[in-house]
Amino acid sequence: MGQLSGKVIKATPETADDAKIAIGQRLKDLRKISGLTQKELAKKLRIGQTALSKLEGRDDIHVSTLKSYIEALGAKLRIDATFGSQSALGLKLTGAFEEGWGQEDQLVLPLIDDAAYHPQRDIILSIKPKYSQEILLGTKRVELRRRFPTSVPSGTVMYIYSTSPERALVGSAEISDVLKTPVQDIWDDYSSVACIRKDDFDNYFSGLEYGFVLRLKNPRPLHRPIGLEELRERFDFEPPQSFLYARPMLREALKYEYVKVPN
Repeated sequence: MGQLSGKVIKATPETADDAKIAIGQRLKDLRKISGLTQKELAKKLRIGQTALSKLEGRDDIHVSTLKSYIEALGAKLRIDATFGSQSALGLKLTGAFEEGWGQEDQLVLPLIDDAAYHPQRDIILSIKPKYSQEILLGTKRVELRRRFPTSVPSGTVMYIYSTSPERALVGSAEISDVLKTPVQDIWDDYSSVACIRKDDFDNYFSGLEYGFVLRLKNPRPLHRPIGLEELRERFDFEPPQSFLYARPMLREALKYEYVKVPN
């Protein structure tokens, strides 16, 4: 099996110049990386070496042929449709599929590959200080939202950005599951662990038939809160209106904060 075994090959050109490169040449480069000769790969594809050579010289290839080629390398083809977060279609698709944003500002829907939510992504939620402290104390065991993707995997880490006047990342909790539930049932079933007054609850969910319940576990405070000024300087961070996906550099920094033990 070649070096590409178990890998995901994503067909997305990086720049305008890259897009001009023939797809056949791209495949040829992947074959060389995998360590397979034309003869070896032709045998896997059950075609002649001459036919494979012609294929690697083409600039247009059927998706079915592309899929067979990639799988013969021991990899997996994935083709995604990517929509900007501000596009009208992107917003409509978010509601229709109950999908989360695959990157900081893009909705990625798989066209080939049946997984609805690909890699697990840590998220950051903006939460009022009175509620963020209750989460970290373990008394508030659910977070209530007017809208939230139900496809978030169990175990996703939710970092807590405590809003004004605190304005800092203060800790985390794990999301055990996300439930889309009638608003009245949310109050009946979760008011005892939501730490919210009835009038605030009614105002928040006003006009909605359904709401979303994020069930939380394993709350953990940061060794030290990371203030907004530091977040902006180190990570180009801006507080989310609702939630956003944590960038890799920020995730690594937050993990480091957790392993530091106070004297």
